[in-house]
Amino acid sequence: MYIIIVSANSEWQNVVEILAPRRLHNSPYGEWFEYESAWESVIVVHGGWGKIAAAASAQYAIDHWKPLAILNIGTCGGLAGRAAVGDIILAERTVVSDFVVEIGNLEEEEAAYITMLEPPALFRSRLPLSVLQGTIASGDRDVQRHDVQRLVERYDALAADWESASIAFVAKQNGVPCAILRGVSDVVGEHHADAYDGRDHAFHNGTRTIMRRLLGELPSILEAVATAL
Repeated sequence: MYIIIVSANSEWQNVVEILAPRRLHNSPYGEWFEYESAWESVIVVHGGWGKIAAAASAQYAIDHWKPLAILNIGTCGGLAGRAAVGDIILAERTVVSDFVVEIGNLEEEEAAYITMLEPPALFRSRLPLSVLQGTIASGDRDVQRHDVQRLVERYDALAADWESASIAFVAKQNGVPCAILRGVSDVVGEHHADAYDGRDHAFHNGTRTIMRRLLGELPSILEAVATAL
């Protein structure tokens, strides 16, 4: 049994439209369905947006289905100069980037939620997509223009999202192999943001393009997960 987690509502809408499952079921966190695979049993789960829903739904999926591995696919915001629209990022590390610490030590708080994924070279070599491999920063906030330099300098991040760090952390705590593939739907820089200031259509259009690309290669991606993780 393998689990695919899809987080954001817009990502899930594209999954349902593109894969057209015959039957949708409900969990406490969202819909799920059985993906027809010729070689393994696969459940596709809507995990929900944000760190809380992502952590809770990942633990629910692990407890309920006891998967051999978890694959999280979706979108992220690229950081200008580090990733471009359309890039696919394979997370080798996730960090929580929205801590505000006035009591205690910021480095210690951050370190508690750094998760190293380090997918094996065999997995990357079997992927049907060209990928960037590096750090994804997660926080319950859209990246602000003034955040970009900090995210790059402090975390060496390529991109940011709302869920990857939670999914990776929960999988690691449970000893379940996890792969995270996120495509860049839009880019944020210090002086420009593709999808901000009333241009949210750029995010939705980018999400549709990324999800079609990932789902179009899903059988080969799943084969890479099953044979290499």
